[in-house]
Amino acid sequence: MEFNNATVHTKANVYFEGQVISHTVITKEGEHKTVGVILPGSFHFGTGKAERMEIIEGVCEVVLDGSEKVDTHVAGQAFEVSANSGFTITVKADPCHYICSFLEA
Repeated sequence: MEFNNATVHTKANVYFEGQVISHTVITKEGEHKTVGVILPGSFHFGTGKAERMEIIEGVCEVVLDGSEKVDTHVAGQAFEVSANSGFTITVKADPCHYICSFLEA
């Protein structure tokens, strides 16, 4: 995926002692996204806005808050998370690369 005429914040968003790293991208249409990588481990994220997570490379397991169901996602797949909620994402092997889009209500 490529973003033309976008603004990239060069300071990284670093979470969980460097196990999850992303950069903020603002498209020419004003959409806010992050592009990042998740190293092996299990991490919980809370959401303010609704999010769509697109898996670009790798494999992850996701459990949405309020559920016990584990969904596996691979490159080319995506999942959505409601606003004011959260999810636990687990990467077991190779790093998982993603694009997170913040969705408007």
